[in-house]
Amino acid sequence: MSIFERRFTVGWRDVDPNGHVANMVYLEYAVDTRIAFFASNGFPPNEFSRLGFGPVVKTDIIDYYRELKLLDEIRVTMENGGFSGDGSRFRVVNSIFRSSDEVAARVVTVGGWLSLNERKLIEPPEKMKDAWHTLPVSEDFQELPSSLRK
Repeated sequence: MSIFERRFTVGWRDVDPNGHVANMVYLEYAVDTRIAFFASNGFPPNEFSRLGFGPVVKTDIIDYYRELKLLDEIRVTMENGGFSGDGSRFRVVNSIFRSSDEVAARVVTVGGWLSLNERKLIEPPEKMKDAWHTLPVSEDFQELPSSLRK
């Protein structure tokens, strides 16, 4: 399995008054990478709308290791940090690297799949489960409990 990644250049809108990347921007890099992964696996935003479901985030945790500054070239990777047996819950690990390959930050997100009509958590289609399993597992992979209420 090859690691999924996206590349970004830190822009003017990304920096705070201290001259380094604002904390919310790290989450945006992680989300943009996830959306690109979904789209590259047959789930662009309009497909989620058509199928009536989408990802929903329960928890985001960011660990910061190195500063990022204006015009830095970065790459963001995506790994399978955890998955429930029925696929209803996921844990994704996004690592953000500086051009020197030093880890600048790590974003760990736990979420599930929301039915847009029923407004409750659901099991995703097999195609989404298959896509998720193309991701390499992180070194701290966790088996997750189901999000479905029985």
